[in-house]
Amino acid sequence: MVMVAGEASGDLLAGLLLDGLKARWPALTCGGIGGPQMASRGFQAWWPSDKLAVRGYVEVLRHYREIVGIREQLKNRLLNEGDQRPDIFIGVDAPDFNLDLEAALKSQGIKTVHFVSPSVWAWRADRVEKIRRSVDHVLCIFPFEPALLAAHGIAATYVGHPLANVIPMQPDRAAARRKLGLQDEDTVIAILPGSRASEIKYLASRFFKAAALVKRVQPAIKFIVPAVPLLKNQIEQLADEAGVRADLQIVEGQSHTVLAACDITLIASGTATLEAALFKRPMVIAYNMNWLSWQIMRRKKLQPWVGLPNILCREFVVPELLQDAATPEAMAGALLQWVDAKFSAPDKIAAVEQRFTKLHAELQRDTSQLASNAIQKILED
Repeated sequence: MVMVAGEASGDLLAGLLLDGLKARWPALTCGGIGGPQMASRGFQAWWPSDKLAVRGYVEVLRHYREIVGIREQLKNRLLNEGDQRPDIFIGVDAPDFNLDLEAALKSQGIKTVHFVSPSVWAWRADRVEKIRRSVDHVLCIFPFEPALLAAHGIAATYVGHPLANVIPMQPDRAAARRKLGLQDEDTVIAILPGSRASEIKYLASRFFKAAALVKRVQPAIKFIVPAVPLLKNQIEQLADEAGVRADLQIVEGQSHTVLAACDITLIASGTATLEAALFKRPMVIAYNMNWLSWQIMRRKKLQPWVGLPNILCREFVVPELLQDAATPEAMAGALLQWVDAKFSAPDKIAAVEQRFTKLHAELQRDTSQLASNAIQKILED
């Protein structure tokens, strides 16, 4: 079996999927493109997943030759080397990379599965036809997706979201705080500026400046930043430049522990926002990218929300500050509103927690079992 996962979130999802596959097929061997979560399950990474961790049209163009080169090498390896030809290929997210590769493999008789449906319901609806040509089956993590894909002749199975089984329905805030050296009475804001170098470039300084503004108003607040190990030095440097290094507790990894420990999070739009929702945390979602990439993406957007918690709840449960609106002043103001609510309007916090608890239940399924069932059926067919 061959799998390709891009960036940290894809590596996490693929690792959880591998647990189910190895439980069904203990002798399974799997290689391709992956990260540390997959490697810990015995996955053979021929290239690291961070090679694909690029978001935005302009940013992709800068790495285009390298990314396309990797895809061509992988395709040739799978099609031209007999012992490397897989029984099945599973692309985990990363649709810009995986769909073209899946189309080439499918045309040569290799079964192809895509895990995590591309968000055709949010933007780039024209991608549906490409999905139909490229994959035999889609494993969907949101309940409304199979019917949408079926309308276009694409076979799909809802398997739930793996993170909904990993993250407890009632996170243990006290235990997480003890692990991070925080006190029960502290007011803690988690800062998650993304897991890609491009996100850190465009977001981290803004996030840290927002933290400085919050600190002026509420000096007792504690800030904690879970840093992707490869980006920790860059984050520390940007914190120094923003003049807030002394006010931040920067830890390596441990994003789930940090989300369990915090009261509120300032967070980059992406999979991490869903993780924060599963931890039932109020948040401020923000994003900023290259200007040209933003102009292209905003024209392809199909609904008013960008953050996954708001998309899934079909309303602005938490604020979103995007592009020019993502100023340090606006982010600080939105964070302080949540801080004020903690003490003066706890019902507002409780309403968010209740809505996210309901969302958690909707996404909770035996993902590894359902996914491995679907994959076995594809192999048998």
